[in-house]
Amino acid sequence: MTMLSSPFVRELPGAQTPRRGYWIRFGESGIAPGEDGILQPPGEWPAHAMALGMWHDLPIAMVHEPGDADWPPAREWLARLPGPQADLLATALQVDAWARDHRFCGRCGSPMNRLAHEFAMQCEACSHRSYPRISPCIITLVTHGQDLLLARNSRFPARRYSTLAGFIEPGESAENAVRREVYEEVGIEIGRVRFFRSQSWPFPHSLMLGFFAEAASRRIRIDGVEIADAAWFTPRHLPELPPRHSISRQLIETHLSAVSPR
Repeated sequence: MTMLSSPFVRELPGAQTPRRGYWIRFGESGIAPGEDGILQPPGEWPAHAMALGMWHDLPIAMVHEPGDADWPPAREWLARLPGPQADLLATALQVDAWARDHRFCGRCGSPMNRLAHEFAMQCEACSHRSYPRISPCIITLVTHGQDLLLARNSRFPARRYSTLAGFIEPGESAENAVRREVYEEVGIEIGRVRFFRSQSWPFPHSLMLGFFAEAASRRIRIDGVEIADAAWFTPRHLPELPPRHSISRQLIETHLSAVSPR
């Protein structure tokens, strides 16, 4: 099988590499446009730049600055960037959250130092190391025949519905998390569960594991906490759906393609 190459490689240039290359400018509320998406042309990095890896064989870093109010936010960029740059941005967002949240050791409270050769922070006092956090989540399209069960989180826009999702608990398999989350949120027991694909979701550090799940019944009982409403929809009558770049929308579109008339 031929492996598709990517221009972005998560291989840190190390301490001896010159402090120059491509870079991404992070502002307080958005990310600066570049000549090609979010990429600033190769040049000298500011002193506080944080290396992310290699882009087309040149080092690439991210830099924080006050920025401009009209810089598009990260979610908007993810919706319109090509795949490799979206992967790069997802990495930058998660590394940034990790570096910001792990400035001090969680074991002894001493300052942490960033290691040059890998994504790791090391404590000056006790040598404890911290690596970027990745939180596995399941995201599930529940179906019954052609129909789709979609729900509206209380934080969603008024007419938007999406698939069900939740974090995997300690010691739990992804498949068991699918069954538990669906039952907790909408009161439906699940039959067959089938894996779809995964997607990094850097808000702030999730790894979404996508599944299709077949409902054993149609009776809905929402939890009333996370879920404000849930309903069965037919392929011909759908609500406002999540953005096209999300794995939730990919689950929905894949199901619609499978059940549409040939």
